[in-house]
Amino acid sequence: MTSNRAALPSPTTSAERIDAIDALRGLALFGVMAINVVMEFRVSIFEQFLGPRTLASPINRAIDAILSQAIELKAFALFSLLFGAGLAIQFDRLATSERRTVLLVRRLAVLLVFGVIHLCLIWNGDILTEYALAGFIVLPFLFGPRWLLALASLVFLALYLAMQDFAPAGLFPSRAAIWRDVMDANRIYATGGYLDVLAFRLRELALIAPLHAFVFPRTIGLFLVGALAWRSGIVQNVRGLFAIALPAIALGAGFFGGTEPLGTIALALGYGAAILGIARFERGKRLLGWAAPLGRMAFTNYVAQSVIFGWIFYGYGLGLFGRLGITEALTIGIAVYIAQVLFSTWWLRHYRYGPLEWLWRTLMYGVRQPMVAARVAVAE
Repeated sequence: MTSNRAALPSPTTSAERIDAIDALRGLALFGVMAINVVMEFRVSIFEQFLGPRTLASPINRAIDAILSQAIELKAFALFSLLFGAGLAIQFDRLATSERRTVLLVRRLAVLLVFGVIHLCLIWNGDILTEYALAGFIVLPFLFGPRWLLALASLVFLALYLAMQDFAPAGLFPSRAAIWRDVMDANRIYATGGYLDVLAFRLRELALIAPLHAFVFPRTIGLFLVGALAWRSGIVQNVRGLFAIALPAIALGAGFFGGTEPLGTIALALGYGAAILGIARFERGKRLLGWAAPLGRMAFTNYVAQSVIFGWIFYGYGLGLFGRLGITEALTIGIAVYIAQVLFSTWWLRHYRYGPLEWLWRTLMYGVRQPMVAARVAVAE
């Protein structure tokens, strides 16, 4: 007789994972890290709204141009596409389970709790909360056909593009409020203890919330595009991926260097399709395989970056906030990223999941998941 436990749905095993998607996620995490460490940990997130950055060093100007033209917003868009595809993969994988809806709602609810904790106690630049809320909106569309996913994605992305010119009045704080916040950030983040930083971080949420509200339709739209890419089989089709990659990159780069909203989305699609296509080839796997362990532990690594950078830049740690140039901050970020690549590779040789991935799955399924990696028996 088959036990009830054996019939319960369970997380994706290592053998079932798609290495190309994990590698893409690991590479996208580099872009997210680079933008976060340079523009949100090094200085106030609101400094960019006070006018163009004045950079004396040619190296800093070059790096700033590369980040703004090629990476800023594209990495976050790519992460959104991957989250939508991941949600669709989970949805389809649980198709035979009567508890599918309950499990997926619980998955998003647990992510929401993690996001709120991260947002309030660790770093208010969090994206997990927004992703969980967007996931709740996208989930019902996954029960529909592909045309519904396509139509809904177009509607939400069109709403986002329309908001570029017709944002609701009063959505964003005044320039004076932003200036005061930047001045306070330069003092509190640089010299304050943890409780001082915590109080200011919570106070800043009123200014940060409109930024999330502004990009929320884009996040939903990109989730739906990612889900559609999985459902349509494009993710698994090498020819289809390259057929999308080159036109999308060319189109995206044509929109004022990829900095305009539509250009940003096109570049993210092009990046994702190109990397997935390359990773499907044997040489591509060898070239990009180092990023797959990092991608499998993206949740743990993302939160760990917040903890590490908070200690490096805020007053309760090294207090380097506002004291480093772009080059120095990015160098620190790259060093942390390389350390995470090495750590993730070592960790996954011994364990099935990253620490936070294991906790997320355990809470989602309501059953303690095995952590230690299965040992392969060697015949004597």
